[in-house]
Amino acid sequence: MSTENQESTDRGRYTPVIVWFRRDLRLSDNHALSAAADTGRPIIAIYIREPEKTGNGPLGAAQAWWLHHSLQALADGLSSAGVELLLKTGSADAVLDDLIKETGAGAVYWNRRYDPKGIAVDGPLKDRLKSDGIEVRSFAGQLMHEPSTLKTKSGGPFRVYTPFWRALEADGEPDEPIAAPKKLASFDKSLKGERLSDWSLLPEKPDWAKTFHEVWEPGEAGAAKRLKSFVKQALAGYKTNRDHPDGETTSMLSPHLAMGEISPAMVWHATRGVKAPPDDITHFRKELAWRDFSYHLLFHNPHLDRRNLQPKFDSFPWVSNKTALKHWQRGETGYPIVDAGMRQLWRHGFMHNRVRMIAASFLIKDLMIDWREGEAWFRDTLVDADPASNAASWQWVAGSGADAAPFFRIFNPILQGEKFDPDGAYIRRFVPELAKLDAKVIHRPFEAKLDQLKAAGVTLGKTYPTPIVDHHEARDRALKAFKSLEEPQ
Repeated sequence: MSTENQESTDRGRYTPVIVWFRRDLRLSDNHALSAAADTGRPIIAIYIREPEKTGNGPLGAAQAWWLHHSLQALADGLSSAGVELLLKTGSADAVLDDLIKETGAGAVYWNRRYDPKGIAVDGPLKDRLKSDGIEVRSFAGQLMHEPSTLKTKSGGPFRVYTPFWRALEADGEPDEPIAAPKKLASFDKSLKGERLSDWSLLPEKPDWAKTFHEVWEPGEAGAAKRLKSFVKQALAGYKTNRDHPDGETTSMLSPHLAMGEISPAMVWHATRGVKAPPDDITHFRKELAWRDFSYHLLFHNPHLDRRNLQPKFDSFPWVSNKTALKHWQRGETGYPIVDAGMRQLWRHGFMHNRVRMIAASFLIKDLMIDWREGEAWFRDTLVDADPASNAASWQWVAGSGADAAPFFRIFNPILQGEKFDPDGAYIRRFVPELAKLDAKVIHRPFEAKLDQLKAAGVTLGKTYPTPIVDHHEARDRALKAFKSLEEPQ
């Protein structure tokens, strides 16, 4: 080897590696970070606040709150390992170009993202950086499968969940999670970044997120605690208990997964060898796989959040009713289980999954408001907002998506409440004005006797609203509208 080539190789060997964090805000099982650590080269860790139209930041205000705390936790973890987290604002290509020029970095590593905005940025950027002589490596690990590789027997993408699950299961278990690097080589020059506090991710006046801390601990450590608690206390019995909103009967890992504070492989492998019935473990893993399925749908249908996957729904006669939409958003529909869910959403940035389906069905089918209105509200108010799961789940309830529930499956909010919250404990927690009502009428206060209402301190239309629609009439209206789609035009 010539002296000139040897010098070039040495420079490449010792130039810094930029690790670009996105929705992978963790040190454990972070393939990009681990690969960078294995090089032994100095590491520059960066999070870029990209423009909204091209970025991969928070999907809404509630998730912005989460992102602030998650980035702080990531910064603390990296600092303990010897590396500072650099924060920058701007387009990814411009920020990375400037950083490469400033530091002489010879490589950029990242974990892949699968949403349309992320793909549109990453593909061209990777090609250009490589053409400039920069080593670029992208890694899997954010999902349990690569959406471009898992295919049906006919060679196309999946549209139905059950065969997708079978294919995922047949593909083998996810790789064993990688331990977090204990020590990272730091870059020897000081880099000027932005202050997290200047990003104004936290609400101030008013601080509508002040009650989020009642439930959540954002960050990798919080995710690990949540997983450990779930496996120990709630995995056994999960298949049955998960539908009951009172108590912690689900994993509540979704916001941690949404921001990549924990990987799906870590969650999957935590369920191995535990003392829980196999049916419970399988059912939980299927829920984890639904997230993968949602990304599979989004990857192959980039307009999932805006367009019906079933074109016949393009002519559905949605109702534009801003007043009814506001009642739903505020938890003032007059149907306690719906209202409890919407108020839980406002209080904690989260809603129990069973109640999400009930609330979504009510908006779409009782009020006949376009599912996209609901998806947009959830996107802004959920700490676990996710571009794939949000859209896929709303289309599932609407009946317009892949592997969707048929439109004529219309949840009765009264019966759903009585079945899954029989004692009314969930309602008493989030709709306190009904707390003193007897369990026999708490799900249908509009049918309670005057003396029952009086004894509980409830005055319908004043302390608690009367129903904004009659469910039975609304159901008939929705079915009639759906039938019109089936009839020849």
